Amino acid sequence: MAFFLETLLGGLMAGMLYSLVALGFVLIYKASGVFNFAQGAMVLFGALAMARFAEWIPAWTGLDNKVLANLIAFVLAGGVMFVVAWLIEALVLRHLVNQEGATLLMATLGITYFLEGAGQTLFGSNVYKIDIGMPKDPVMAFQNTFEGGILINQEDLIAAGIAAALVALLTLFFQKTSTGRALRAVADDHQAAQSIGIPLNRIWVIVWCVAGVVALVAGMIWGSKLGVQFSLTTVALRALPVVILGGLTSVPGAIIGGLIIGVGEKLSEIYLGPLVGGGIEIWFAYVLALAFLLFRPQGLFGEKIIDRV
Repeated sequence: MAFFLETLLGGLMAGMLYSLVALGFVLIYKASGVFNFAQGAMVLFGALAMARFAEWIPAWTGLDNKVLANLIAFVLAGGVMFVVAWLIEALVLRHLVNQEGATLLMATLGITYFLEGAGQTLFGSNVYKIDIGMPKDPVMAFQNTFEGGILINQEDLIAAGIAAALVALLTLFFQKTSTGRALRAVADDHQAAQSIGIPLNRIWVIVWCVAGVVALVAGMIWGSKLGVQFSLTTVALRALPVVILGGLTSVPGAIIGGLIIGVGEKLSEIYLGPLVGGGIEIWFAYVLALAFLLFRPQGLFGEKIIDRV
């Protein structure tokens, strides 16, 4: 029982990180109808900015306080992501309004390669470290409840807590603020929102900025775990099954889908892996996503499309 709970907890924590990346996909798709393949590149770009600013600030200012240096680096990296979001809207999306979905998809692929190249040019191509003070050593918990206790990775637990807090803040933003309600109105119907005076261009800038901050936080967490390297762009590929499972238009779906994928990967690797020769954690999520595409393509919480003729 203790081993099962340990595996389950590890899956839930991994699932929260998947949800964080998937959230960027959902936010942009809801507001603009664009499936943003550049989300992985945004995660990488944000992580590179955070890592390099954290290195440069002590050298520039002589600041010895690591926490303060990381905080300043995060603010500067957030500003960089805001600028990136504004440039994407002003230089790309604004000129592609009402274009076909394939055109917008190709545009996000172009943005992906541009951000990867720009990141390498501005910040370098080495593997960088982000140290935000998260403890690396695992701890034993519930030793009085379960024999031998449950091994918990402190870094994963804190990362999952950060992801959950950000998701909660975004939920409050969408539900309680006028800008959040405007974003939901644009998501429901672009033309109706525009007819009552909601400026689409401003809304798209805001949603890309929010997605940029989400990408920055995701990049910071994954960079702390794995190091900041160009393979971080593949994190977005791990989030694709989450989006398919939860639904492209559902923020709660991104969260639930991430948890299901995270738990499913861990449990299948432990209990089904020995039966199929191992490696099931790599492809389990994609097989599950394929099943959903065949039988429920809108996902668990996505809107069902009904065509009337």
